[in-house]
Amino acid sequence: MVGFKNRFMVMEVFLDPNRDVSAVDPIIITQFNVSKAIKDSLLENFGECGLASSLQSFQVKYVNPITKLCIIRASREEYQKVWSATTMVRSIGNCPVVFNLLDLSGSMKACKDAALKCDELKFEHYKLLVGASITAEVNQQMQNSLEKIKTLEH
Repeated sequence: MVGFKNRFMVMEVFLDPNRDVSAVDPIIITQFNVSKAIKDSLLENFGECGLASSLQSFQVKYVNPITKLCIIRASREEYQKVWSATTMVRSIGNCPVVFNLLDLSGSMKACKDAALKCDELKFEHYKLLVGASITAEVNQQMQNSLEKIKTLEH
């Protein structure tokens, strides 16, 4: 028996690229928000048939609201459609967004490694940007997010 083949995409979400970088985020990125935006884009750009064929293994596995990093799973046959639809997402809620693919892999292990590396680098950048005003709560939330990546499963 052959296992079901998936592709995992590590994506970065840029909220409102025209706003001031140090401004407060206008929306909190969640798995539900990202998933709904991509499904809406699949429906709009590929129709009901394209949406239905992509949904069999589509899942937003992980979202970090601090670093704006997410992991998306799609079937090997449909990942290009999901990737295209994700690229065409222009807003989540009323907030303009842009998605950027950082890594594409065929295994969850390789995806976790890439996501951990990116998350750690982005959090270091975030700490430099915020400076001394970083709270213990945000620091703990980031540590929890890093632990969550390590425990992700197929």
